[in-house]
Amino acid sequence: MDKPLTSQLLPNAFRRQDETPDELFYRSPRFVTHIDDGAIAAVTQLYREYFPAGGRVLDVMSSWISHLPPEVEYGRVVGLGLNEAELARNPCLNAYVVQNLNTDAHLPFEDNSFDAAGLCVSVDYLTDPVAVLRDLGRVVTAGGPVVITFSNRCFPSKAVAIWHQLGSAGQQALVQHYLEEAGNWTDIVQLDRSPMQGRRGGDPLWAVVGRAKS
Repeated sequence: MDKPLTSQLLPNAFRRQDETPDELFYRSPRFVTHIDDGAIAAVTQLYREYFPAGGRVLDVMSSWISHLPPEVEYGRVVGLGLNEAELARNPCLNAYVVQNLNTDAHLPFEDNSFDAAGLCVSVDYLTDPVAVLRDLGRVVTAGGPVVITFSNRCFPSKAVAIWHQLGSAGQQALVQHYLEEAGNWTDIVQLDRSPMQGRRGGDPLWAVVGRAKS
């Protein structure tokens, strides 16, 4: 399966091993990082490259850390996630919203509220990713980037079935198709920012980046 289109996937492609409410799974805060330091540095570098200084940033599916470059000042950073204790502890956030995007894909923000958005190591948990990314395109200003990053680590029981069936190249293609099918993203590119290329050890880091259409 080289470049799967979501419209061609089987109905169970977005099923998960654990279909209990996500609020239960994420009820207890996890003050840990889900990728190693090298992969985190790669995420931070992507944000350094793509997020405008002084801009309004939305951290989608956020937690207690946002991996933003510490030397850059942003106008406003808002986090949206599932665990309030984690969000409240995040020093980067000016505000946060607790919301399960798998039950409500509509983002509680006005059009053009943000200049950039990040979705770090969480896209594999979305059961209707196209709807989420389509609404994300509504709240990001024209030309603003979305940086979607992922690795080979996850909570297996909460990642959707199709994610488990694909290798890294297929996962990158899948995320690109999510953005294409959302219909309001352009200039979509796939990036391999794995910090340990050609060597053993370390978490890989891949990204798909797009820009909101005008």
